[in-house]
Amino acid sequence: MASLIEKVGILISANLHWMANQALQANSMAVVDEYIRRVEDNLEALEDAAATVGGESKTLRRKQREFEAKAEELDRNIDLFLGEGKDKLAVAAQSRYNTMKRLADTYRQQADAQEAEFQKLLDAKLRLEAKLTEVKQERINLQAMLELAKSKEATHKAVKAIGEVNTEATGMDDIKAEIQRRLDKAAAQGEIDSQKLDRQMEEVLETSAIEQQLAARRARLGMSDAAGA
Repeated sequence: MASLIEKVGILISANLHWMANQALQANSMAVVDEYIRRVEDNLEALEDAAATVGGESKTLRRKQREFEAKAEELDRNIDLFLGEGKDKLAVAAQSRYNTMKRLADTYRQQADAQEAEFQKLLDAKLRLEAKLTEVKQERINLQAMLELAKSKEATHKAVKAIGEVNTEATGMDDIKAEIQRRLDKAAAQGEIDSQKLDRQMEEVLETSAIEQQLAARRARLGMSDAAGA
């Protein structure tokens, strides 16, 4: 039981930043998915252990009450025997009372210990469930951001095939900051590519306009297009 609590403690204290970093480097959610699988397996083990310990604590508590009831009955009988002068019966009842009282105390201690263990298991289960919820939400966010970053990068590569575009890599201080920087960079690169295409189009249009102007001037001067060429 202690080893299960220890494993759960390790899972609860897992470094989500490290997992997210690994996912980013590999462009894969495998490490996060493996953690989720381990948490779910241990949650199942926790539930089974909690049910077992909880059942045992109820059994021990019931036995405690049974022996306490017997001890109370014997206690009344001892007073009755003494009042009637039946000393031998009082001695025997006292001896039995001592046994019942000792057993009741033993079961009480065991039930207290099992109930404390049961509560620890429930607490660990709640904490692990909270961690699982947090990780699943982070996984959704991280997956969405990675997919968006991949989409932006794919768009940039398609534009880059038309003309060379220089890019500058950025460092990574924090996993989420890095992903956001990648998104911002891809968006900015898209604007640069767009501006470059716009300039190319403007140059073509400007050249065409100039040629039309020269053609009109040659026609006014009586010059042929071939002469101008």
